Amino acid sequence: MITATTTELQNNFMHYLQFLENGDKIIIMQNGKEIGRIISNQPTLPDRTDRLMGVIKGHYDEKAIREERLKKYESSD
Repeated sequence: MITATTTELQNNFMHYLQFLENGDKIIIMQNGKEIGRIISNQPTLPDRTDRLMGVIKGHYDEKAIREERLKKYESSD
């Protein structure tokens, strides 16, 4: 993951495009805060893992999900 300020990105755009071609992500910073991200058109495995981790970190009740699945399979018999 590459970090660049808006000025750096503007002044060296072609340089940062090479990072994208290699599958890197670019985090755009302005005044010390992240304002956006540029990602490659073809997601890499770590990118997919990051998205999955976002799902896993969500709030869920494992017991309720298990019971719901069991009911689904019991009713199909």
